[in-house]
Amino acid sequence: MNLNRRGFLGLTAGLSITALAGCATGTPAPAATTPRAGGRLRAAFAGGGAKEVLDPHLANLFVEAARSKAMFDKLADLGSDVSAQPRLAEKWEPSADLTRWRITLRPATFHNGRPVRAQDVLASYARILDPKRAFRAKSSLSLIDLANSRAIDEKTVEFALTRPFVEFPNALAAFGTYIVPEGTEDFGKPVGSGPFEFVSFAAGKSTLLKRNPDYWEGAPHLDELEFVIANEESARTSALLGGQVEYAHDLTPTTARGYASGDRMTVHRSPNSAVQAFAMKLDRAPFDNRDLREALFLLADRPQLVEAALAGSGQVGNDLFGKGYQYYAGDIAQRTRDLDKAKFLIRKAGADGLTVKLDTSTAAAGMVEAATVFADQAKGSGLTIEVVTGNKDSYWSDTLKNGSLSSFRSGAMPIETHIAQRLLTGSGTNVTKWARPEFDTLYQKAVSTADEKERAGVYLEMQRTLHAEGGYLMWGFADWIVGTSPNVGGIATAPANTLDWARFDKVWLG
Repeated sequence: MNLNRRGFLGLTAGLSITALAGCATGTPAPAATTPRAGGRLRAAFAGGGAKEVLDPHLANLFVEAARSKAMFDKLADLGSDVSAQPRLAEKWEPSADLTRWRITLRPATFHNGRPVRAQDVLASYARILDPKRAFRAKSSLSLIDLANSRAIDEKTVEFALTRPFVEFPNALAAFGTYIVPEGTEDFGKPVGSGPFEFVSFAAGKSTLLKRNPDYWEGAPHLDELEFVIANEESARTSALLGGQVEYAHDLTPTTARGYASGDRMTVHRSPNSAVQAFAMKLDRAPFDNRDLREALFLLADRPQLVEAALAGSGQVGNDLFGKGYQYYAGDIAQRTRDLDKAKFLIRKAGADGLTVKLDTSTAAAGMVEAATVFADQAKGSGLTIEVVTGNKDSYWSDTLKNGSLSSFRSGAMPIETHIAQRLLTGSGTNVTKWARPEFDTLYQKAVSTADEKERAGVYLEMQRTLHAEGGYLMWGFADWIVGTSPNVGGIATAPANTLDWARFDKVWLG
């Protein structure tokens, strides 16, 4: 099924039994409180048309990520606090100098009955690291010295690293680091070790999977899992309400608010799934001035931004990434709006009467709305914020290089990964242009400190510096929202892109 709103309405108007086969004629009964076996769950996601892939190393869209999770496994994945948790890796052990890591694999088999071996792990990582190819996980695995890594035996891998790195499990859990059988290049009929096995695929339309009875963590409750494509949020909502699907991914706060109290849809919120922010560039005027950056921090009415831009589906931020995640500096006092002090700092910075352009776009939900609200909050401060809406297709690359103030959004990842990708002098996606040699040194100290308490102290010091002087005004953390039929049980509310997000092997139909 490839659903859009027009198609859905046309199908229902024409009473197409094929498209609506099996749909409910009334509200489904509530889900059983204990798991039940059997049935097919149909999950609606936005898709990518003919360009969709089943190669887990090329996965980029949410639907591709969810399919990859269903069919494949990684050595590790991210838990609800966004720390690395063992998956195919039963355990990991670093050397004393943190430059070698020994991984012990748990007993697991691929869908063709072959065991998952150390050679499969090395071959998968070699494929990702191939210099002639562009896989998303390459940057995460780039610190592996593959030539000096080895399979000790079929269940033990030893990775050599190019430098000491205590956070290596984060790399094992990175997006797209799936293990495939050695030598695999054809993903027409994918073979993984995940909880579901491949049945059929039509790019941009649907994917059908079946229960893997031999899954290492226990067979799924569902007999079958079908991914169907509905690009418009309104179409996913309509399909869910009409009984065409039992799971609708990525709903808006407005939809969630409208159906939260009814009995036609169960709304599931995953807190802290995406940070919403404004990014100031520190390498150019006017935000090379610390006083002006602090003024912007104090102009933000964060509760109003959460209510207006996220329809209340989120939490206020405190200008730091990863609220609630491992190592988050939750003891730093929450910033609140202080217009008088902001006006003083604007005058002190010589910016009274200045107009600053705030670049934004529809590239992510809520960004334009938040920019408009923030511009209104700045009125009367002496600083004028002019909202400029850019091209959504080139927005992220445009704002990485151009302008001085822009809307920003990010999904879940470990705090270490956020720092490595965005806040080091050589980071590839350093939109704020934060470049401090002493900060880089602290990062290297953190990732080479074996004692967790000492390491947490270094991360705290780094976050105190960022809170006081950084360029990210992180005003809120958005909930990720999915809707299900009332008869669906076992849905987890972990942040998006973590292990339990869009995880269907623990789900059942009542």
